Amino acid sequence: MNNRPKRRKSNDNPYTLQIINNTYVVIFKDGRKREQVVEVSKEIFHQMDRFELDDLRQLNEYDRHIEHSEMYDNTLYSKASEKPISLEDDIIRKTSFEELKEAINKLPEIQKRRIKKYYFEDKTEEVIAKEENTTRQAVNIILGRAIENLKKILKK
Repeated sequence: MNNRPKRRKSNDNPYTLQIINNTYVVIFKDGRKREQVVEVSKEIFHQMDRFELDDLRQLNEYDRHIEHSEMYDNTLYSKASEKPISLEDDIIRKTSFEELKEAINKLPEIQKRRIKKYYFEDKTEEVIAKEENTTRQAVNIILGRAIENLKKILKK
């Protein structure tokens, strides 16, 4: 039937090339959404096939560019959103695990949950915000309050 490999289709490519019983055809939908099958010469078929391959190559190149761009943007964002650790925060980190665990358990539920995600599950504020259907700023504010509450609890 069709010995051409299945290819990713672009929305801008409205046709499909096929070889049916050694006949070269182009299949497309007309303006009324009816499928049309048009027989073409072997030369035209191969030329259209080459155009399709060029389009596919360009689509893949574009996708790779976008993918690298997004990775670069995410890396920059995560580096920009990482704040330097203050001396007080560092002390909290060095407090015994049991004391810290007890202090965290005394926090309000939302603060406790976000502290665990941020510090123990290594999730970014953006990831937490997406998981909890809120904004990164809201997560940041709650984490700040949680740190302040932990400082107060641990000073006692």
